[in-house]
Amino acid sequence: MGASQSVSEKSIHEFVVKDARGQDVDLSIYRGKVLLVVNVASKCGYTDSNYTQLTELYTKYKEKGLEILAFPCNQFLNQEPGSSQDAQEFACTRFKAEYPIFQKVNVNGPDTAPVYKFLKASKTGFLGTRIKWNFTKFLVDKEGHAIKRYGTTTTPLAIEADIKEALGEV
Repeated sequence: MGASQSVSEKSIHEFVVKDARGQDVDLSIYRGKVLLVVNVASKCGYTDSNYTQLTELYTKYKEKGLEILAFPCNQFLNQEPGSSQDAQEFACTRFKAEYPIFQKVNVNGPDTAPVYKFLKASKTGFLGTRIKWNFTKFLVDKEGHAIKRYGTTTTPLAIEADIKEALGEV
């Protein structure tokens, strides 16, 4: 359960993921950007505050090089029950999200998405490599290395100083 997983990739930029419509997205397009990678859910108690603050951070820092990568996940009490496109529509309509919402993924277990295997192996948390709940956040530097991991209860605005530092704004 807490054993580290073998990961050969050295950077998040080596991965190709699917967008909400199932199209390939090569994460190398984010080279040179600071990334905040988040597993999101539309029916979680943390949904409103996280999506609101993610949109606020994105609006404030997108021109300075921040990208937010949102991965819907239904592994925690079925709190993202719809399709990937439903999750994208929810985030973009209700919370004016302009950042990418990707295809639904598993963040734990045997079917963990490769990008999440990489992130979890790079930065362990309270439960070792396991992700505890929705809205776990990984801050990734411009070279594609995970530099910090934040639990569900850490709000996006609480990590603004770390984002600014990663962007070279401090």
